[in-house]
Amino acid sequence: MAITTEMIKELREKTGSGMMDCKKALTETNGDMEKSIAWLREKGIASADKKSSRIAAEGIVDSYIHAAGRVGVLIEVNIETDFAAKNEDFKRLVRDLAMQVAAMNPKWVSKDEVPAEELEKEAAIIRNKALNEGKPEKIVDRIVEGSLNKFYEDNCLLEMAYVKDDSKKISMLVKEMIARIGENITVRRFVRFELGEGIQKKEENFAEEVMKQIK
Repeated sequence: MAITTEMIKELREKTGSGMMDCKKALTETNGDMEKSIAWLREKGIASADKKSSRIAAEGIVDSYIHAAGRVGVLIEVNIETDFAAKNEDFKRLVRDLAMQVAAMNPKWVSKDEVPAEELEKEAAIIRNKALNEGKPEKIVDRIVEGSLNKFYEDNCLLEMAYVKDDSKKISMLVKEMIARIGENITVRRFVRFELGEGIQKKEENFAEEVMKQIK
């Protein structure tokens, strides 16, 4: 199939990729628009992985305050250049990450930040529970591994399902933005404040409240 300028323009508008990359994708997929989008995404994620070792020292500190003033988040997300830090897509990513923290209350950014003693404690609880339930010793290790993965998903920001699209993890959301902008991006730190935290009070579902604002 002949690849036209209109097809390249349409693909570029849909993906934000460069003209030559769009032409290459369309050529590789014989002009199929959906396959071209998937091709660019796959190539972009692979490229993003290669950029992960590059130093990202610029970026922004953003805040998100729940409309009712009950939850507040400060988050620092780094990128390689000050110019890229002004990119609107990058700014939206940071805002989405802040809202994720507000809604889901993660304890750590990544698995690497979880203290060893915390993991050992969690693993011991899981193991003892499985043994007490009469699970065979030979499958207990698999149970522990699976449960720890769920522990990461519940407590580590990058391992969590994205609240706007639970088909992808936050780590994938970040990789997609790296592929789009072409610079390494790292979530450095965050802090979450909740009104009356530590004081006994009525339970609130902040995830639902934040999602109402997103929609």
